[in-house]
Amino acid sequence: DNKQMRKIKLMALLVALFYISGNAQPDGKGRGNREDKIQSMKIGFITEKLDLTPEESQKFWPVFNQFENEMKALRGNRKDGPPDIDNMSDKDAEKFVDDEFARRQKELDVMKKYQAQFKTVLPIRKVAKLYVVQEEFKRELLRRLQEHREGGRPGGPGGHEEKQP
Repeated sequence: DNKQMRKIKLMALLVALFYISGNAQPDGKGRGNREDKIQSMKIGFITEKLDLTPEESQKFWPVFNQFENEMKALRGNRKDGPPDIDNMSDKDAEKFVDDEFARRQKELDVMKKYQAQFKTVLPIRKVAKLYVVQEEFKRELLRRLQEHREGGRPGGPGGHEEKQP
């Protein structure tokens, strides 16, 4: 579990770095375009993996978008990077930990709220699968980021990747 937690933290860090690097475009043009591409990829990925019908999609996506907006609002603007914990006073470190727990509890509360709403628009098995699919999407996004940073060689050094239909 500790190893998996480290992987999750690393993935979150890489996604954050990917997001920040997209926002660092001097002319501001790269930011929206990259976010739009990621959002389009996410919609396609989730729709395909959950095998959403047109009727389910029509009901699901407005709820999911509200969910994501609330989660983003809770996470706030983290462009300042991680805090310098090594140079914090004990009092500041304790406040940081308390604030982090409070933020995570709020995220959990939002997740519970929307889980109830998801059940009204999707069958329960698709709701259950949604959480797995969201993690799969993060892994796929990280894989693509890594390929891009390695010079766009899918499948590693040989450059061979099996194409999936």
